[in-house]
Amino acid sequence: MIDFNHPDAMLFFPGGQGSLEQLAKTTHLGIGAHQDDLEILAIHGILKAYDDPESNFTGVTVTDGRGAPRSGPYAHLSDDELWQIRADEQKKAAEIGRYNAQFLLNYPSSVIKSSERGTAVQDLKNIISLTQPDVIYTHNLTDKHDTHIAVALCVIQALRELEPKENETTLYGCEVWRGLDWLPDDRKISLDVSNHPKLQTELLSIFDSQITGGKRYDEATMGRRLANATYLQSHETDTANLVVYAADLTPLIKDPTMDITSYALADIYALADDVRSRLERLSVKSEI
Repeated sequence: MIDFNHPDAMLFFPGGQGSLEQLAKTTHLGIGAHQDDLEILAIHGILKAYDDPESNFTGVTVTDGRGAPRSGPYAHLSDDELWQIRADEQKKAAEIGRYNAQFLLNYPSSVIKSSERGTAVQDLKNIISLTQPDVIYTHNLTDKHDTHIAVALCVIQALRELEPKENETTLYGCEVWRGLDWLPDDRKISLDVSNHPKLQTELLSIFDSQITGGKRYDEATMGRRLANATYLQSHETDTANLVVYAADLTPLIKDPTMDITSYALADIYALADDVRSRLERLSVKSEI
């Protein structure tokens, strides 16, 4: 059906056998570095497809997750054993979340972070060409996890190398290992994910190898979504119960000559300008 560049790569259809025609029904595509990243960064697309029969979410997990920290009942596992468990967890999430399909490319993180990642970029180009999504969710460019940044760069490169007619999509960089609440409001994309909070918690809880293994991603992620909704506007009542923030990365694929680093830094400079102007405006000299 599709040729992968990595021998361990696989395509999983939650309903059993799938087809290229089924992949072509994708409207929302999530591309994450690790097993459980999709359920954090792409939940907006997952919920959209869960509720709307005209929408379909397909997930792509780029790395094998072998190097994850582990403790408790998972402390004794080898990297290969953990890899298999994490893959099974991702497949279960695809089933419960009613994903259209789930790709597991199974690249080592070391490859994705190196100059050898060209084969992964080619895989992503093939997947995007087959799925033709309206929206793609990936990691944001100010994330503090190196593998996350490397995956985001792979996604941008893949989209830039496609023919223009193949990359007519919106690209969002979403929160995982750094929140985006600091983005100035005019540069912040607020994605309402208020629906199905129990499903969201269930999807996150599937990844027991990470949660019981030492990281409470389930509680932290739901807490961040609640905090985003509550602290979005100081002078207005909440219009959403749970919110995910994203940075719009679409301009980077519309203009392939745009410098990626400069584009990411522009958001930081915008924050600095906001802080500076607020302090200057509110700093007054006391009268004697």
